[in-house]
Amino acid sequence: MMVGSTGIAAAIAHIAFWLLLARTWAARGPRTAALFFGLWVAGYVGLPLVDGSLFFMSYVAVLDIVLVLLIFRGDVQIFR
Repeated sequence: MMVGSTGIAAAIAHIAFWLLLARTWAARGPRTAALFFGLWVAGYVGLPLVDGSLFFMSYVAVLDIVLVLLIFRGDVQIFR
């Protein structure tokens, strides 16, 4: 089975989400982590019902962005 660039991007987004969710638990508490887990479950269950299963990867990427902004209180600086 061959995996294209979208499959690799989806895997990276999901790995980043679960790592950021664990970091959210440590930094902001279990309530915030549970909120984002609930949003993930809502997207996982809800998007296929409205024929939006192709958008799930983008949905997880947006959750990743929001978690980064929430945890690090802004964008992560790569270059200084």
